[in-house]
Amino acid sequence: MPIENIPEIYLPKSAEKPDLFVHDFKMTSDVVKSKVNLSMNMFSFLQIGKKQVHFAGTSVAVNKDQSLLLKKGNWLWTELLETEAIYYCKLLFFSEKILKEFLEKHTDHAVMAKEDSPYFIIRNDSYITSYLNSLNTIGNAPAMFMENLLSVKFEELMLYLIQKYGQKFEHYLQSLIADGSSPFKKIVESKIHSNLRLEEIAFLCHMSLSTFKRHFIREYNVSPGKWLQDKRLQKAKETLEEGVLKPSEIYLDFGYNNLSNFSIAFKNKFGFSPSETSS
Repeated sequence: MPIENIPEIYLPKSAEKPDLFVHDFKMTSDVVKSKVNLSMNMFSFLQIGKKQVHFAGTSVAVNKDQSLLLKKGNWLWTELLETEAIYYCKLLFFSEKILKEFLEKHTDHAVMAKEDSPYFIIRNDSYITSYLNSLNTIGNAPAMFMENLLSVKFEELMLYLIQKYGQKFEHYLQSLIADGSSPFKKIVESKIHSNLRLEEIAFLCHMSLSTFKRHFIREYNVSPGKWLQDKRLQKAKETLEEGVLKPSEIYLDFGYNNLSNFSIAFKNKFGFSPSETSS
């Protein structure tokens, strides 16, 4: 799976990365999963379709009623069509420099960022709809005016979101410029019960697969494949013991491509098949 460098792939090859940049992203077929190296913080205003993203220690899914503010870093994106024949979102990228300038201008003092999340969910409302229409309008402005217009529109958006979400949003903005990275174990252990492959978890850790495996063995004294399989099978057993879901309804959630492989692995570990599990 190739890595997409965003927003670089949307910029002319010779262009320098701007402090603010808007891009309309459209597609007419599902992208089941893609690796994204996001080098700028980004608003993703989803207009049509569904989106799921994984980042380090967490994941989130949104539909067209929601938008996301995403922290720069390595992401796994899944973008899906719904009833429409097109997927469409408007992307607004912004640099740390322009964010710092905004915070210095509009906040009284620096807020100490707590345990930070790599994303912030925004509910699409009438203001967001109007705001996106205004971005479409200024997209036709002469290039010499575009930078100043985008700067004003960025400030407008940030002030509105601070007014709407209050200190929670301000804390989030502060976390975008705070130093620090997610510990290796935090990332790995947050993905125990996902269906991500080792290669994808390694990517979220900013490592090649071979480096990830070496680092994992140093941390856990066991291979990542065996460790993850044991953890996922144990959780699958607990899920089945609740008596609500059947094996055929959960095997994909625990990293298995088909029910047969899941059943074999389950029986090898516990000595009985998943269908024999009862609460």
